[in-house]
Amino acid sequence: MKILALDSSGLVASVAVMEDDSLIAEFGIQYKKTHSQTLVPMMEEIRRTIDLDLASLDAVAVAAGPGSFTGLRIGSATAKGLGLALGVPLIEVPTLEGLAYNLYGSEGYVCPIMDARRGQVYTGIYEFVKEEADGGRTDEKKPEEEGAAGRKCLPGGYKMRTVQEQAAFAIEEIAGILNDLGHEAIFLGDGVPVFRDRLPELMETAYSFAPAHMNRQRAAAVAALAGVYYREGKIVSAAEHAPIYLRMSQAERERKEKEAGNR
Repeated sequence: MKILALDSSGLVASVAVMEDDSLIAEFGIQYKKTHSQTLVPMMEEIRRTIDLDLASLDAVAVAAGPGSFTGLRIGSATAKGLGLALGVPLIEVPTLEGLAYNLYGSEGYVCPIMDARRGQVYTGIYEFVKEEADGGRTDEKKPEEEGAAGRKCLPGGYKMRTVQEQAAFAIEEIAGILNDLGHEAIFLGDGVPVFRDRLPELMETAYSFAPAHMNRQRAAAVAALAGVYYREGKIVSAAEHAPIYLRMSQAERERKEKEAGNR
């Protein structure tokens, strides 16, 4: 299984290629250029560097939203074009799920926050539940095995579970939900620097922030989660795909306000 993944939903533009469970290449940049200037050249650079035959792809994954309206449209159009040209399906990875997957295996709750302006964030709450080696779920302690380095480990992997579906919330609302849940949370995303000074006033439970190399969108995380979804049959045709918008764009809001004022 070979997947090309794209993420242009936020400040970072990122492209990655995953084959089976191996990350073959990743290219990401957050700089003073628009995604329309960077995304396709990055994809072409990866294709050239690893001698990627696009015809060998099984699917194209894309961070489907929410996020920047312009960024989502660029990523969506690129993914749709590839899917139609190559005749392969698309894997839609909700942006907040892709962000949360950066922290695979974390204890407690993972809360990605993206600055949605107007005092709001695009956010969701996720946790990683231990899976037994046979694929079953367990919330109980299982017999430990000795790892290669002498540490104790458990067989199986983790399943990401959605505690709060992605949505647009005021920062006070999402903090209140986390406080009610009563467990430690870790924040990541471009909303962190915006609300870092506000969160200490709002949070009653323990919390922390993800480190720099894990706190922004990464196509590698989109690719890894897309691999899970592909095996579960969560694919769409290129023609069916559309970005996930949780709010109207500023232009749409201004138009509606203008229309309402003219009545």
